[in-house]
Amino acid sequence: MSFSHLSHLECGRCGAEHDSERPQNLCATCGSPLLARYDLAAVRSAVSPADIARRSPDLWRYHELLPVRSPEMVTTLGEGMTPLLPMARFGERIGVPRLLMKDEGLIPTGSFKARGAAVGVSRAAELGVQRLAMPTNGNAGAAWALYGARAGLAATVVMPVDAPEITRRECVASGTDLYLVDGLISDAGRIVGELVAASGGRVFDASTLKEPYRIEGKKTMGIEIAEQLGWRTPDVILYPTGGGVGLIGIHKALLELRELGWISGPLPRLVAVQAEGCAPIVRAFEQGEPESRFWEGAATVAFGINVPKPLGDFLILRALAETSGTAITVTDAELLDELRQVAALEGAFVCPEGAAAFAAARKLRASGWIGPDDEVVVLNTGAGVKYPQTIKVDAPVLAVDAHLA
Repeated sequence: MSFSHLSHLECGRCGAEHDSERPQNLCATCGSPLLARYDLAAVRSAVSPADIARRSPDLWRYHELLPVRSPEMVTTLGEGMTPLLPMARFGERIGVPRLLMKDEGLIPTGSFKARGAAVGVSRAAELGVQRLAMPTNGNAGAAWALYGARAGLAATVVMPVDAPEITRRECVASGTDLYLVDGLISDAGRIVGELVAASGGRVFDASTLKEPYRIEGKKTMGIEIAEQLGWRTPDVILYPTGGGVGLIGIHKALLELRELGWISGPLPRLVAVQAEGCAPIVRAFEQGEPESRFWEGAATVAFGINVPKPLGDFLILRALAETSGTAITVTDAELLDELRQVAALEGAFVCPEGAAAFAAARKLRASGWIGPDDEVVVLNTGAGVKYPQTIKVDAPVLAVDAHLA
C-alpha cells in the first residue's frame, strides 16, 4: 500500500504539469506556484475516514494525501490535531453563538508554520536537498530552522529586523544562519533570491509558495476541521492572511475531500482577514482584480500578515470567489482590543493575527454577512506568548510587608 498517492505537480495558473520526483520551485512555463496533485481514486480505494480515526493524532494521519513517499523520511515534532474550541462567552458577546477557534498556538514552534515546515522539510530531505534558504516574517523561519535541524538539513533565514524576537532566538538555537534586514519580507526575499541564484544549485529556495509542499502541511488544518466536526464543514472560516498559504491550503483540502466523497454540500465561505496597514488582498477583492498590487508603506503590529504582495494572491482571490467568501480589514487598535477581550472572556492568549480574525468576525456579524445561526471557525495561527509586546503591563509594585484589602 502506498504511503503517499502523490501523482504530479501542476501549475496553479496555467495548469502545466511538472515532475514531482525532483526538487521544484516555480512553474517553468509561467513562473507561478506549483500545486501537488494526488490520485484521489487510489486514495478512495486505500483509506476511509474510519481508517484515519484509528491513527496517531497528528497531521501524518492523512499521509495518503501528503507528498512524502516513505514513512522513514517523515520529520516530525508531533505537529497537528490542534483543538477546535467552542468560544461561547466571546461568541455571545459578538452575536455568534456557534463560534469555534482552531488553536494553532499549541503546535510545535508555537505557530501553524510548523505544519508547512514538517511536510516541506520532509519532502525536501527525501528529494536530496541539503541546504534551505528562505525569507520570513519570523514564525516560518523559526519553524523551518527547527524542523531543518530535526532532519539534519542546513538552513539560511533572512527576516526583517522588526520580526518577533523569540523567532530570532529559535533560529539561533537551531544553528541556523540568521540574517536581519532593515526592511520588509519583500526585501528579505530579494536577498534570498540572489543567494539561491548564485549557489549553483547548492541552496534550495524554500520561500512561501516557491516550493510546492509547504501548502500540503497547511492544508491539514482544513482536513482536521472537517474530521473534528464529524466529516462536515462549518458555514464560515476566517483566516488571517499574509502570504495566504493557509487559506489556499484549506481551500485545496476541502476540494480534495469533496472529490473523495468525505464531505458534501457547499464549501465554507472563506474570509481573508488583513490589517488596515497592509491589505493588498482586500483592495484587489474590492476592486474585482484577479491579483493584487504591491502595498506601499506596509505596517501592522500583526507582523505575520505584513506581506505587501503575496506570490499566491491569485489563488487566494480564487478561493474567495469559489466559496462566496470575502476579504476584510481591521485596524491595529481593533485587533489589540480584541486580543484582550478574547483572553479575558475565554482565557485564550491569541496572537495578534488570530486577534485580527476575531475582530473581523465581530465586524462581519455586525454587518449581517455572518448570520446569528452560522457556525464560524476562527483560525488562531500562533501563541500569544510569542508577541509579549502586544500587552502593556503597568502593575503596582508592593513592598514585601504590604497587605491587600
